[in-house]
Amino acid sequence: MFHKEKLVRFQHCDPAGIVFFPQYLILFHELMEDWFNEGLGGDYADFILHRKMGLPIVKLECEFMAPNSMGSLLDMRLEVKQLGNSSLTIKVSAHKDGRECVRATLKVVHTSLAELRSVPFPPELRSAIQQFQSPAQ
Repeated sequence: MFHKEKLVRFQHCDPAGIVFFPQYLILFHELMEDWFNEGLGGDYADFILHRKMGLPIVKLECEFMAPNSMGSLLDMRLEVKQLGNSSLTIKVSAHKDGRECVRATLKVVHTSLAELRSVPFPPELRSAIQQFQSPAQ
């Protein structure tokens, strides 16, 4: 499992002072980029801009259990649930003080941005991803 702490900032909050729910999707994408750079040892900017590859979300399921306010420090977690030929299902979540506040399941597809179609994961990326795969259920 990949962990990253994220601070809830003013920009994430609505007028009530709590995280506006679409902002969690931005936080989850930031987590995925951090995982790519730090966990997988890649360079996400190079992946997109020079290699012309992407990981767009094609399916999303999200559940909100508790609100978070500006200044909260969240323990963000990412775990690979399923690795296909060109798709990847990941579970992401945010925890505060040991309590799960929000969780989501995201299905992303390894995509050629030049051709706008899915392509298989290259062996080196597949191998790196497998290090974060949860045990079979």
